[in-house]
Amino acid sequence: MDTAKPLIVQSDLTILAETGHPGFEEVRGGLSRFAELVKSPEHLHTYRITPLSLWNAAAAGVDVEEIAGCLQAHSKFGVPPSVLSLIRKYTRRYGVLRLVQVGAEVFLVSEDTVVLKEIRARETLVPYLTDTRGERAIAVAPEHRGLLKMELIKLGYPAEDLAGYRSGEFVDISLTSHDHAGEEAFRLRDYQRQAVAAFGKENGGSGVLVLPCGAGKTIVGIAAMAECRCATLILTSNVTSVKQWKRELLGKTNLTDEQVGEYSGSQKEVRPVTIATYQILTHRASKTDSFAHMKLFHEREWGLIIYDEVHLLPAPVFRATADIQATRRLGLTATLVREDGREEDVFSLVGPKKYDMAWKQLETMGWLAKVACREVRVPLSSLDRDRYSASGARSQFRIAGENAAKLGVIDWLLRRHPNEQTLIIGQYLDQLETIAAHTGAPMISGSVDHERREALYAKFKSGALPLLIVSKVANFAVDLPDAAIAIQVSGSFGSRQEEAQRLGRILRPKKNGQNIAVFYSLVSTDTKEQDFALKRQLFLVEQGYEYTITSWEQEGQANEVRAGREENAAGH
Repeated sequence: MDTAKPLIVQSDLTILAETGHPGFEEVRGGLSRFAELVKSPEHLHTYRITPLSLWNAAAAGVDVEEIAGCLQAHSKFGVPPSVLSLIRKYTRRYGVLRLVQVGAEVFLVSEDTVVLKEIRARETLVPYLTDTRGERAIAVAPEHRGLLKMELIKLGYPAEDLAGYRSGEFVDISLTSHDHAGEEAFRLRDYQRQAVAAFGKENGGSGVLVLPCGAGKTIVGIAAMAECRCATLILTSNVTSVKQWKRELLGKTNLTDEQVGEYSGSQKEVRPVTIATYQILTHRASKTDSFAHMKLFHEREWGLIIYDEVHLLPAPVFRATADIQATRRLGLTATLVREDGREEDVFSLVGPKKYDMAWKQLETMGWLAKVACREVRVPLSSLDRDRYSASGARSQFRIAGENAAKLGVIDWLLRRHPNEQTLIIGQYLDQLETIAAHTGAPMISGSVDHERREALYAKFKSGALPLLIVSKVANFAVDLPDAAIAIQVSGSFGSRQEEAQRLGRILRPKKNGQNIAVFYSLVSTDTKEQDFALKRQLFLVEQGYEYTITSWEQEGQANEVRAGREENAAGH
């Protein structure tokens, strides 16, 4: 027993970590490789080891000895033998079953004949298997490769897919030596090279790369394309992202405009490299109609499919992905967390986590700005308090989000950061329109056409526009590198995905060399909004960010009083 150590490892696979311990930051980095953060109160964080977290760790090259060593080195009271036994059991299950290809046939193989015998006896697997080839191999219907993997992971045996991939239509893609502006040399950063190598054209060729917003996920995707040199279908979250991908492809590769197509609501170009939105793929006239644009998966001989923001992959696309397991698949995301709990489907159908770079590590290296997260709790205005008390749960959440008293906090924060590029981000259009009218700043929402959006983004980037108000359309794929202050006035129901993306708006290093940014969340006190904010807080703390909670009554009004005294003193 060594009470000076920071961890308590419990037999139910949960881990308690003392945040005040001098070695906490180092230990947190180790835990994040194989465990999930589930609670983050100020002094004691709770992590949980799950089969999926261990399988992702194993796929990323973390072995049993490294996991056990981390726990044993930092545990106060030692590690229960049952925990070590379960870690060995689940970690070693990854790779027990392997999918391999011999000629035109695909086989499920294993050295463990007992497991294969169990697989053969499972009724749910019968439709996907054809015949037995000895004790160590079962033939698999190639078209059922994805569905089989989904069923196997449900049984607790994730298959390592080594069956290979089609080369696809050849496309000569190479990286250029300068960026699209031609102003500075373009080269991959070390961690970007590592991520591309981990994806590996030869070593597997499918999987998910986890990189923070602002770390250059698009660049990593383009570098993977240059490695594979094949026709590529890129699926992303919105039209703004489509435009960004196209700009980066034309600026950082030898591809021409004629080779890169956009497939969205406004245009349907299918070219050697085609960029489409998830929305167009899942569009249908009615709930009973088919998804007409899913045919895009078969429009060309794609050699690579890139799922940008893979944590947003819509449910209908999972089925299409299950059908194309012979095509290389690359998932890009800042977080593996899905609000619908389908992380196992991402693991099975897109691929396991191949690379994970921590936000804080890139901050330390100077590639991301240092961000402080501040939650400011704001009492409901008297009118909103009466409405809140008389409303149902869902209405209460919106009333709390649109709390009129937040306007005063916004005024104070804008005065506090007078010379900083600032974004105000929110969920509700009525609220954002009120803030726009109050501040005189322009607002971007889904109804603003693409040209107008691009013009406003350009003015903001140049510094000509110091304040911009944006709805959730700016959550994804908006490159605003000099934004230093973000004020979140309302959000979704505790969405960790959304928090990751909104934080990402201010993570880029600043041109002025001041790599410091502040992310404010305005949360109505003692409301359902405060309850949901705990989930978003969990994500930020998990990433290692400084997160403090202050009361507007204590901080804001106290500062107003001090400012008033200083003004009076100056007047005398």
